[in-house]
Amino acid sequence: MGRILRGLAGEGNLRVVAAETGDIVEEARRRHGLSPTATAALGRAMTGALLLAQLLLKTPKERITLRMEGTGPLGGLVVEADALGNVRGYVQNPRAEVPLREDGKLNVGELIGAGVLRVDRSLPSGEVYTSTVPLVSGEIAEDLAHYLWQSEQVPSAILLGVRVKGEGEVEVAGGVAVQVMPGASEEVLSRLEANLKGIPGITPLLREKGLEGALEDLLAGLGFARTDLRALGYGANEIPARFRCRCNREKALEALVFFTPEEREEMIVQDGGAEVVCHWCGEVYRFSPEEIRALVAEVRCPDCGALWLYPKADGTVFRIEGDTCRCGRKVELPAGRAQA
Repeated sequence: MGRILRGLAGEGNLRVVAAETGDIVEEARRRHGLSPTATAALGRAMTGALLLAQLLLKTPKERITLRMEGTGPLGGLVVEADALGNVRGYVQNPRAEVPLREDGKLNVGELIGAGVLRVDRSLPSGEVYTSTVPLVSGEIAEDLAHYLWQSEQVPSAILLGVRVKGEGEVEVAGGVAVQVMPGASEEVLSRLEANLKGIPGITPLLREKGLEGALEDLLAGLGFARTDLRALGYGANEIPARFRCRCNREKALEALVFFTPEEREEMIVQDGGAEVVCHWCGEVYRFSPEEIRALVAEVRCPDCGALWLYPKADGTVFRIEGDTCRCGRKVELPAGRAQA
């Protein structure tokens, strides 16, 4: 279980969010079988997504998704988080690895390579707002700060760190985001800049002093005051953070609907059933021939292929909500099936 702290500094002109994510990143490493540098890359991105969710999302039902598409051997990564502290993510090539940097640190920038960062903000209405910016370094913290400046016009400092040990187990992971609000004085900005230059990096601070100690050093002389989160129902005055996937057995079975009846029958003949693996969390779901054969008679949009209607394995029927497909076409179901 991780945790998220929020607060203000610099006479209210600095908005601060901090996260401790060691357990979360370790779970991601184990679920996906990540190499050490892939662990650092995904861990930084997951921590960054949790920070951005606190800074940008307005309601608990919104989600933010980070997609990094680079030329490096990692092949790209995807992370999704919400403001409640839930996060999940995966990389395209989990065992990808590159040599250490000259300073002995994991070379996340080379693993990701040049490319783009795409940030999707999903609203409760189903609308998705997307912003895309070039990757600055591939080291993730700089790339997220660049995104906030380019897309939100808010100068920010973001520090992200993951330290691995032994066979690649996560020793410590976390991060801090400091957002400069309009009206911040030169004195506040100068002090923040001096503090940033004076620290050895977020990872050593987290390892030696913990999250609160890291914030003390980073915000020294700036009067950091934690936000009282107990008014929002968080008794420990911090937001619990966790690796949580939204997959389940029913959704995994429904994924088989996207195969034709002939393809599903081939699964039964060749493999005696089907196996669905969630790419977000690595969970494996296995289905019997009887469950697979129950997935028949689906109705799809003739324009975009979206599912409009199909019977589920438990005997209930899925029907698209509303009268309009996501592509804008009017939903037209066979006679006698509209109210199924």
